[in-house]
Amino acid sequence: MRNVTAENITDVFKGYMSNEMDPRMREVMGSLVQHLHDFARDVNLSHEEWRTGIAFLEGCAAIETEDRHEFILASDVLGLSSLVDMLHSNADATSSSVLGPFHVSGAPELAVGGDMKRHFGGPMLLAEGVIRDTDGKPIPNAEIDIWQTAPNGLYASQDDEQDTFSFHGLMTVGDDGRYAFTTVKPVEYTVPTDGPVGDILNACGRHPWRPSHLHYIVKAPGFKTLVTEVFPNDDPYLDQDTVFGVRNDLVMKYEEKQAAAFPDGMVLSGNVSDPFLYVNFDVTLAAD
Repeated sequence: MRNVTAENITDVFKGYMSNEMDPRMREVMGSLVQHLHDFARDVNLSHEEWRTGIAFLEGCAAIETEDRHEFILASDVLGLSSLVDMLHSNADATSSSVLGPFHVSGAPELAVGGDMKRHFGGPMLLAEGVIRDTDGKPIPNAEIDIWQTAPNGLYASQDDEQDTFSFHGLMTVGDDGRYAFTTVKPVEYTVPTDGPVGDILNACGRHPWRPSHLHYIVKAPGFKTLVTEVFPNDDPYLDQDTVFGVRNDLVMKYEEKQAAAFPDGMVLSGNVSDPFLYVNFDVTLAAD
């Protein structure tokens, strides 16, 4: 095509795609370029603005590491990660929420009733619940991958003072589907702002704060894997999460209980002398 214009370039691009390409790839790429070209035409994108966009992508790539996923963070703060989650959530199951850029694979085994708080200070939290199917029946032998920030607001992958799997645990539930563990109360924290994503937040006049939360990945044979987060109902950033991860059914309530109410069957049973926080949060998985 010799006479490519601002008006026909999108159709020309689509015409260049092979008739033998994967149909889904054709649909996705065609729509992507359609919206990308429409965006440029809509805002009359300048050369300087185009170069700024390219510099943003290059900046993300420059600081991307095994422990720092700037492209995922960009997707998070732009709302794309949450939108994809919501498009594919099952209405009868627990809502999915963002994975975030700080998950560490290969977490150590954490027994039901195990402890992740260890020597860290801060209020103790006992979290438990049952992993169920959409009929309310417990799912035996489900696996739940749990992680969170330390009391300083940093994940293990961000903090040289923590070991690799600090506040990470991989639990396999029993026939009753019950999970239970102790940890420190999570705290609200800021997403990293020292890279290109921070520049976006600053340019938009947005804050970088996330409400405190626990991360879960829940798996079981025959069921869809669930990636989600759960949030306390009194967090100051609950209604302004910078990555748009909060859903109504993921909001829980911490209850304060006296030491005498600490249950048996936990790693710390018999060794708790101070009041602790408690939450019960059941997880529902959709069939695959």
